[in-house]
Amino acid sequence: MNVIKEKLHIGSSKAADAPPAEPSAETLDSLKSKYAEAGQDHVFSFWDTLSSAQKGELFEQLSRFNPAHINDITTRALNPPKTDDTPDTLEPLPESATASILDSKQEDIDAWYASGLDAIAANKVAVVLMAGGQGTRLGSSAPKGCYDIGLPSHKSLFQIQAERIRKVQELAAKRAGGDKAVVPWYVMTSGPTRGPTEDFFAENNYFGLEKSNVVIFEQGVLPCISNEGKIILESKGKVAVAPDGNGGIYQALIVSGVIDDMRKRGIEHIHAYCVDNCLVKVADPVFIGFSASLDVDIATKVVRKRNATESVGLILSKNGKPDVVEYSEIDKETAEAKDPKQPDVLKFRAANIVNHYYSFRFLESIPEWAHKLPHHVARKKIPFADLSSGETVKPEKPNGIKLEQFVFDVFPMLSLDKFACFEVRREDEFSPLKNAPNTGEDDPQTSKRDIMTQGQRWAQETGAIVVADGGIEVSPLISYGGEGLEKLKGTTITAPAVLERE
Repeated sequence: MNVIKEKLHIGSSKAADAPPAEPSAETLDSLKSKYAEAGQDHVFSFWDTLSSAQKGELFEQLSRFNPAHINDITTRALNPPKTDDTPDTLEPLPESATASILDSKQEDIDAWYASGLDAIAANKVAVVLMAGGQGTRLGSSAPKGCYDIGLPSHKSLFQIQAERIRKVQELAAKRAGGDKAVVPWYVMTSGPTRGPTEDFFAENNYFGLEKSNVVIFEQGVLPCISNEGKIILESKGKVAVAPDGNGGIYQALIVSGVIDDMRKRGIEHIHAYCVDNCLVKVADPVFIGFSASLDVDIATKVVRKRNATESVGLILSKNGKPDVVEYSEIDKETAEAKDPKQPDVLKFRAANIVNHYYSFRFLESIPEWAHKLPHHVARKKIPFADLSSGETVKPEKPNGIKLEQFVFDVFPMLSLDKFACFEVRREDEFSPLKNAPNTGEDDPQTSKRDIMTQGQRWAQETGAIVVADGGIEVSPLISYGGEGLEKLKGTTITAPAVLERE
């Protein structure tokens, strides 16, 4: 494990339970020389004024970073390689690597669903949740997964997703005629959200899942860097750090031991997604079955772009490689181009929703390529310790950068035959929670509305009569994707309503 960490130039971001001891003079000199060689020895400016405990904490924090590597990735992020002026060749992904739930044959969808359930029943499917964000924009300091979007049941995002796992395990076990199927849930947090997430899961008895099958781990952090390229001290005894972006998932899977745990369990297929999507089909059997049938290393779910001007990244082929291109990087003519085979839809319409399939064999190879992923620059206002006085200053304008990686930066490393794209209905699978209450878009009210509308649609499709407004909340423990609601046929339901398992 240490060899792998060295290869990735990172250390654990999890502090030990006991306060770290003050280092010996020899150990301190060794670390100081590493930082001096990298021109970053100002981080020791206030060493002599710190208490023994503060010295231990700062030493441990600095030991987690390789300052020469920090310099290297900062330089590369600030000076990305110059590209020639040849315009990029953008094309939709080849038809052989794409499918859409909107126009696939029902027998194909049924086959993918069956093979996906078989893989779940054989305990070969795992789920990785990216849950590092706090609900700051929502007016909450708790992890976003703890948020109550206002459903009649008052279930949190974590609970909704846990219950979907429970239900898909049930469906798989029933199909296989077995007692139990297990889909381990690996929950990636950030430094500030790890403790509260662990507490929330424990307080809620893991939402009915077995504790041994819920693994909470932490993404890495990187130092914040000043505009002059120096590591920023937040206070006399602490470096300012920030999470390393959702692309930090790859290194975190190795360093935390998650990949080792998956290997022991015999996992072959992994579904990864973001916590803020209340409609996400966790461990979706159709998606697993589709991806496995093509034997790809990565597949991604997309929704159809609403119109040419919608601000979404697009999954496509760029210079012969799978990639994500941001809306701001596409000219008007390209954005508005129509599909020659379907003139009523856009040529480039595969909107990225950060919902991915990975083969285990690919994730196992992370140490071979993680160091090649680029870092991106986010310019921020970062509180810093004045190096002359030691006082912490809150800047009024951006004074530094945070370095982050994106989960999709790995896509171009694959050949087109190892990548696939699966289009799903937005109203069934994508409703992100990003904005403050009552914003009118991607907020708690739209999240609640989309779940209640989906439930009402399911009930009506089964033959229920729904009166009044407000929709129906269908517990995931009753139905994963609209199945199993036959008992509602002919019944009258007064909305708003909630259907829970008795």
